[in-house]
Amino acid sequence: MRSLFILLVFLSFAFAKAQTYEVGIFAGTSNVIGDVGSTQYIQFKDMAVGGIFKWNRSTRHSFRASIIAANMVGDDNDSDDISRDLRGLKYNYSLIEASLGIEYTFWDWDLYSGRPQFVPYLYTGLTGFSYSSFALNNTNELEEYDNSIDIAIPIVFGIKANITPKLILAAEVGARYTFTDNLDGSNPDGDMDFDSLRFGNINNNDWYMFSGVTLTYTFGRKPCYCNF
Repeated sequence: MRSLFILLVFLSFAFAKAQTYEVGIFAGTSNVIGDVGSTQYIQFKDMAVGGIFKWNRSTRHSFRASIIAANMVGDDNDSDDISRDLRGLKYNYSLIEASLGIEYTFWDWDLYSGRPQFVPYLYTGLTGFSYSSFALNNTNELEEYDNSIDIAIPIVFGIKANITPKLILAAEVGARYTFTDNLDGSNPDGDMDFDSLRFGNINNNDWYMFSGVTLTYTFGRKPCYCNF
């Protein structure tokens, strides 16, 4: 226990002395790409908010962690597809995701250069998320029957700029490829027999999108970057 305490103190001191961090907020919109609701890939309707933390490990990459909560709504009446509009299915639930990965900038991101910085970036990693599972009921409406946890691969593109020496503003659009096909209630699974309740394209997994902005505060002394 004493050795562990000494190690934690040493790591905390090393990080505080030698690294640059960012902490801030994410605010934007969310939508599901599936078999219910609008067929548009990016929609600006439902709210998503969260927190974000970055460890700028070099001028080209950062380790990034985030937690985002979002409202997921699908309504066939919002679709341009006449068959969906006539079907009239809809769902509404909350989704919470935690993501960890690497953010890569397409050219150097050096906050200590004294110059304005404006760079595009790509983020990917691994995401875990919790959501409500739906299935068709006896009246042919989508009804919640369980709460599920699954994983996804995030693919996020964005641009960021330092608007002050300590504040960084970014705009990004991010798709999450999930390992489930039931974000919309079209392909339920579990202990019950759902074979007769499946509909839509059950051969493709669902995606969900977050589009928004982040505002982060950077702190820590000028880093001494190494080859890692």
